[in-house]
Amino acid sequence: MITLYGAYGSPYVRKVLFVLAVKELSFEHIQQLPFTGDQEYLKINPLGKIPSLRDGDLTLCDSTVICEYLDEAYPDHPVYPADTADRARARWLEELAGSRVTEYAAGIFFQRFMRPRFMKQEPDEALIEKIITKQLPPLLDYIEARVPEEGFLFGDLTLVDVSLLCPFVNSAYAGYNVDPARWPRFVAFMERVKSGPVMKRILAEEAAALGIA
Repeated sequence: MITLYGAYGSPYVRKVLFVLAVKELSFEHIQQLPFTGDQEYLKINPLGKIPSLRDGDLTLCDSTVICEYLDEAYPDHPVYPADTADRARARWLEELAGSRVTEYAAGIFFQRFMRPRFMKQEPDEALIEKIITKQLPPLLDYIEARVPEEGFLFGDLTLVDVSLLCPFVNSAYAGYNVDPARWPRFVAFMERVKSGPVMKRILAEEAAALGIA
């Protein structure tokens, strides 16, 4: 039995939910917030991060490690491109999305969504302005030049497409959407990713769990 530890709203948990859904794998989802100091969870993931996954006697941490394991252990309905070079490019873009892009987009989410709701603090709008005007634009320019005008990056919808979308689901929850006038290809690309039946269902379940209309 597969067990996924991680909370709705995490871009990293969202990636794993996509892979589990595409592969039609049954699993138990335990809602686990990161960095809570939960001693039982720290036995599973000593960093306190999410997600973590158990599959029988195997325990894994880090969304990319988990997704790569699931793709190799359950090869039906692959979520990475078949070609070696394409797979390498996909992993690079997944890394970019999961590191610096998520840092900035999730920074907006943390400031405008998490701080007021859960910490009863005002957001740091000066930091948000810096992210929006200085830090995100060069990364969005890079992504804009690489996403296709139609379809997805490597033919069918794969994990890298979802990985590029995920940080901006969070920023949208906090009121920031990528400017379609400046980055039209990427905005259209994200809409295609969101409109797929798997992602549509995942995002609807997540919004309901977070109380977002």
